Amino acid sequence: MSTSAIPLAPSSSSSASSPGTGLLSGGFTKLCKGLGVVLVAAHILVYLFPSSLTYLALVPARTIPFAWNLITAGYVEQSVYGVVISTISLLFIGKLLEPIWGSREFLKFIFVVNFLTSMCVFVTAIALYYISTKESYLYTPLSGFHGVISGFLVGVKQIIPDQELPLIKIKAKVYVATSMSLQWLPSITLLLSIAITFWTEEAAEYLPTIVSGTYISWIYLRYWQSKLETKIRGDPSEDFSFSSFFPGFLRPIIDPIASIFHRMLCGRSDALNNAQAYTQDSESLPGSDSFEATRRRERGARALEERLAAARIAGESQKRDAAENV
Repeated sequence: MSTSAIPLAPSSSSSASSPGTGLLSGGFTKLCKGLGVVLVAAHILVYLFPSSLTYLALVPARTIPFAWNLITAGYVEQSVYGVVISTISLLFIGKLLEPIWGSREFLKFIFVVNFLTSMCVFVTAIALYYISTKESYLYTPLSGFHGVISGFLVGVKQIIPDQELPLIKIKAKVYVATSMSLQWLPSITLLLSIAITFWTEEAAEYLPTIVSGTYISWIYLRYWQSKLETKIRGDPSEDFSFSSFFPGFLRPIIDPIASIFHRMLCGRSDALNNAQAYTQDSESLPGSDSFEATRRRERGARALEERLAAARIAGESQKRDAAENV
C-alpha cells in the first residue's frame, strides 16, 4: 500500500509544500502593493467625504465636464466588500501576471482596460437612458476595480490555459484537472454575473463593467499587447480565439460572427505581424501559433518555478534561524 507513495515522497515533500508557500504567502510585487494602497485609500476617502464620490466615480450626466472620471472611477470601490475582494484579487493574480508580462506592461494593461471599460460603461448608460428615459442611468455613480479583475482572469486564461497550477497537495492527474478549469474562469465569471442580475437589481450595475472589462482585455491581449521577444503584437493562437470562451458546440456559430470583428479590428495588424514574422524567421511561420503558445507557457512555468524556489529558500532560512536560536 505504501509502494505508490514511496516514489512520490521526495517530490511531494519538496514541491507540495513549496507551492502553497509560494502562491498563498508573501511574494506580492511592489506594484500590486502600491495599487492595493490606492484602492484602500480611495475607499477611505469616499467613506470620509461622501461628496467626493461625485468627482471620482463615473456619473454619466457629469462626465463631459468631469472627464477624469473615466480614469478615476475604476480605482474607487464604494463598499467594504468590493475593496477587500478587489485588493485580494489584485495581489494574488498580479503576483502571477506581473512577472510574466513585466511591470510596465502590467501597468499599461490596467490603465488601458480601466479607461476603455469606463468608456464602454459610459456609452452603455447613455444608450440605456435614451431607450428607457430613466434618469437613474445618468446620475447613478458607477465605479469599481471589477472590470480590471475580469481582465486579469482573461490574462490567466491566456498564460496558463492548460498548464499545471499546483494549488493543493494532490496527485499530478488532479493538478491537470485543476489547471484545465482556469481557461473557463472568464466565462464562468460572466455567466454567474448575468445569472445574479436576475435575482438582485443591484448586481445589474456591475454587469456592464464586468462584460466590458472581459471583452476589452481580450481585445488588448489578442491584438494590441506588444511582445519584445517576438516583436509581434497580440496573441494569434487558436486557443485564445474569441470562440474559445464558449463551449465547443457553440463555436461553429460564434466563429463566423467573430471573424467579422476580427477583420474590423486587426485587418492591418495581421499584415504587419505576418511581415514581421517573415523577416524574423521564415521557418517559424508554419507553426507560429503553437510556437507562440509554447513560449507563453514556458514563461509562465519559469515564473512559477522562480517564485516557488524563492519561497522554499526563505522557508529553509527561517527554519535554520529558528534552530540556531534554540
